[in-house]
Amino acid sequence: MIQEAELQRLALFEPLTTAQLERIRGAAREKRCLAGEPLFSQGDAARHFFLVRQGAIKLFLLSRDGDEKVVEVIQTGQLFAEAVMFMEQRRYPVNATALADTELVIFDHDTFLSLLAETPDLALKMLGSLSRRVHGLLCHIDELTLHNATYRLVAYLLSQPRDDAGEVRLDLPKQIIASRLSMKPETLSRILARLRAQALVEVSGETLLLKDRAGLRRLLGQEV
Repeated sequence: MIQEAELQRLALFEPLTTAQLERIRGAAREKRCLAGEPLFSQGDAARHFFLVRQGAIKLFLLSRDGDEKVVEVIQTGQLFAEAVMFMEQRRYPVNATALADTELVIFDHDTFLSLLAETPDLALKMLGSLSRRVHGLLCHIDELTLHNATYRLVAYLLSQPRDDAGEVRLDLPKQIIASRLSMKPETLSRILARLRAQALVEVSGETLLLKDRAGLRRLLGQEV
């Protein structure tokens, strides 16, 4: 069972008292998903939101032809599906599947909504959390619609955590990254090969060394 200290580390729950945290904790439950196991489907009734305690969850849509578009990848320490509780019809707008063996904490929408009515500070935190999520999605839409594939990949690489040597580890499968960036996997591979030929990156398995970050940033300005 999730501990109170774990809840307190989540920004969304910071305004809650000990008694309120205990109510959240008492209504929560844990779930383990194997890699590839679906969590919910688009259109399913939504009664819960989730914390990825360990692992990764892929949120995606399917086209009429069955093509998959990755909307977001939720990783360790992140909440998701909390906004659905405010929708007029509480149904999940996307599909969710585990990318790896994943440990989740499942929170009850109705319990959380009752706490919102009691705690104005919690409502403000919730608005802040949703605003950041919306801002991130709008930035992503902007990149998809206004910029070419090279720009999108370079921006993604520069946004990833890296060590002091500039190494970035791609923890997600390349086909997932490609779908997230609205490109085909072979397009992603071609762009990486071009960046490597330009001595901007060095590729070794799932690890990339950003050899010339200034040069990569210049690509963003030049739209090439």
